[in-house]
Amino acid sequence: MTLLTKILYHASRLLLAAVFIYAGMIKANDIAAFAGQVANYKILPYAWNYLVAAILPYLELLCGVLLLLNKRVRPAVLVLFILNIVFILALSSVISRGFDIDCGCFNPNATTSTSPVAALLRDFGLIVLMIVTWCLYSVSQAEGAE
Repeated sequence: MTLLTKILYHASRLLLAAVFIYAGMIKANDIAAFAGQVANYKILPYAWNYLVAAILPYLELLCGVLLLLNKRVRPAVLVLFILNIVFILALSSVISRGFDIDCGCFNPNATTSTSPVAALLRDFGLIVLMIVTWCLYSVSQAEGAE
């Protein structure tokens, strides 16, 4: 693994860790407000909004911490990848139905909101980081075995 590849791997891994630790902490700080943001999507039954709001922040935190510690990187990236795909589908639904809601990703109580389109673009960027982390982790493991 070249120096540039190592830098790219660790930078993408640490950036993902920072994003999801921050997002998880913000959401976990006010579960009720986050449940309201989840309800704004009008996809889930009422009770499920609270279930998602109660589980998702801690799942993001766990994956972020695993990435930060460089432990179980591939499972953490896989979970985050699946969560992001689901979120991209939810955002696409919101956009197609013409809703103008805040995504609720980084601050459920924010006075300024992030448009669904901006959140969608950000999530595609996160997907790219996840793919880079996944692929370069494979390279780093292959070199470690030699």
